[in-house]
Amino acid sequence: MKTIYLLRHGKIARQAEKRFVGQIDVPLDEEGLSQAKWWREELEKAAFGQIYCSDLIRSRETARIIAGEEHIHIMPQLREINLGEWDGLSKTEVRARFPGKWKKRGENLASYRPLGGESFTDLYARVIPVFEQIVRQAEKDAFIVGHAGVNRMILCHVLGVPLANLFRLGQDYASLNT
Repeated sequence: MKTIYLLRHGKIARQAEKRFVGQIDVPLDEEGLSQAKWWREELEKAAFGQIYCSDLIRSRETARIIAGEEHIHIMPQLREINLGEWDGLSKTEVRARFPGKWKKRGENLASYRPLGGESFTDLYARVIPVFEQIVRQAEKDAFIVGHAGVNRMILCHVLGVPLANLFRLGQDYASLNT
């Protein structure tokens, strides 16, 4: 039986106030680099054949540190959710700039789509086909370096969790699911 390793990328540099980071291309910070190096040592004897990551630098850096360059497959479909007009903003800024939209998101978490962005339903529709392709084609264990939203979509799919409950699934920086 194949094992799919599902890792969230390492920690990224953030401002004092947490901000929404979807498809903004932010690199790992020093702690994130250390996290990726730690996983490289921990997984040294793992027998995964291929490693998959998104085209965002935080995912690519984590994958490269863990596995080197030769077995990495960059898949844009594994990009984090597109947050549209919310990307880069804090929760406070979203509430101030878009009155009422935060509440609408809370009322329908799975289907709410910020202007110019994706809903979690959209993200699910983008991620799950490529995840299933990875599983089908894997001859050995496979390794995916994803993002919080991407990993939650995969976990919701595998565990049968409704998208409305996706935030009940933790995905800290550099967390591993198998």
